[in-house]
Amino acid sequence: MNSHEIDYKIIGEDIQLVEIELDPNETVIAEAGSMCYMEDGIAFETKMGDGSTGDNSVMGKLFQAGSRLLTGESLFMTHFTNRGVGKRKVAFSAPYPGTIIPINLSTLPGNTLIAQKDSFLCAALGTKVSITFNQKIGAGFFGGEGFILEKLQGDGLAFVHAGGTIIEKKLNNETLRIDTGCIVAFEQNLSYDIQRAGNLKSMIFGGEGIFLATMHGTGRVWIQSMPISKLIRAISPYGGNAKKESGSVLGSFGNILGD
Repeated sequence: MNSHEIDYKIIGEDIQLVEIELDPNETVIAEAGSMCYMEDGIAFETKMGDGSTGDNSVMGKLFQAGSRLLTGESLFMTHFTNRGVGKRKVAFSAPYPGTIIPINLSTLPGNTLIAQKDSFLCAALGTKVSITFNQKIGAGFFGGEGFILEKLQGDGLAFVHAGGTIIEKKLNNETLRIDTGCIVAFEQNLSYDIQRAGNLKSMIFGGEGIFLATMHGTGRVWIQSMPISKLIRAISPYGGNAKKESGSVLGSFGNILGD
């Protein structure tokens, strides 16, 4: 199925939303709960599946629903269609602060993007949203994303969200080591693996984690500067459950002992 051709505008700087302009009978699919506003004439329907294929059988829908459960997403996706006469707009926002990037899947090798499981925001109807399994055990256990990644396939626009700023790196038969939580998405011809972060001393006291993700090959990878996991760790000491001894003479050393 050819994807619908949609127009868009990204609004905002640090906390962004994407506004999609639909011609009559054009449709955009989105994660449940991501809609911010929509103009009169936009109709929405919650469905099992992304509508990319003609498989409307019960088994086909159950398979797609089961795949989404494995990624931790909702069973359903919402389809927004312009039922009006002229152009109409619908906007989507991400669940936490960050950056939205548009990716034209038709420009990627195999028309495919591999993404972390919570980064997909919305896409033109015709985009297939499925899962792929990381075949390397080390990457599955220690890669931050687990064995299961999201696969976006199609020939239209898809929108991906990430925390903080997004950096696009293009590798030319090169290797790049990345914090495991900072990978947003990558082209399918890149090899994704996990390596130990230096020697034992560096692993324990380096502050970069025990393992680093390794991307190798030729292609593009998108990196986020502030994944939600890092944000939670950064603000948790200031929450209601912060350790009472944080203001003591021991300071940070006391916190280490307490842990």
